[in-house]
Amino acid sequence: MMKISGLKIGILFPWFNYKNRCLQMFFFKPLPISLALLLLSLSGLAQADGSCLLLVFNQYCLAGDIVELGRRQPDFIHQQREGDRFALIYSASRDLDYVMANRGRIYKVLRKFEPSTSSRYREWRNRLTQLYGMPQEESRFPLQATGLAAKISAIRRGEGRALLRWTPAASPWHVELGWTSEMGLHLAYIVTREQMELNGGAGSVQ
Repeated sequence: MMKISGLKIGILFPWFNYKNRCLQMFFFKPLPISLALLLLSLSGLAQADGSCLLLVFNQYCLAGDIVELGRRQPDFIHQQREGDRFALIYSASRDLDYVMANRGRIYKVLRKFEPSTSSRYREWRNRLTQLYGMPQEESRFPLQATGLAAKISAIRRGEGRALLRWTPAASPWHVELGWTSEMGLHLAYIVTREQMELNGGAGSVQ
C-alpha cells in the first residue's frame, strides 16, 4: 500500500490535531470503509445529491455526496475521518487524487502530480488560462528568483511557493495551481465558502 507522509497530510487537512495525530490519523489506523460510511450516514452528515457543481477529472462531483462516491468507487487507497470532515484518496496512474468533504459534501478535489516538472506546470497554467482567463498571482519567492528555473529551485529548497488562482465569474468554485516543497505540483478545484454554507457545510473549507 502506498505510504502517505504525515507532513503532507497535515498540509492538506489543516483540521488535524498535530499533538495527537498518531492517535487520530486513520491513514495509519484506518476505519473499514463500510463502517466509516455508515457512521456518516447515521450521524446525518451525508445528504442526498441534489446537483453536481462541476465534474472534476471526469469522476468527482464538487458539492456531491462523498458517501455515494465511496460506494461507487471503492478503490481508494486511504481514508480519513475527523469530526464532520471526511476524505478519500485515490490513485490516478502516477498521480494522487485527494477528495475532501465537510458534512458529507465534497468541497475540494486536489490532484498531486508525479513527478513535478516545469513542463507540466506550464502545460496546466496555459490550459487553465485558456479556459478561465488570466489568473490571480499568489506566489511567493525570494527577490532574486526571477526566472522559472530559479523559482523552481527556491520551491525545492522550501524558500518559495507557486500559487495561481482562477475564479470564473459567478462561479461557486475556483481553481488553484500550486507548487510547494511539501506537496509538489498540484491542481485543486475548491467550492467557495458561500456555496458550502448554502449546502449546509458551514465552517472553514480550506
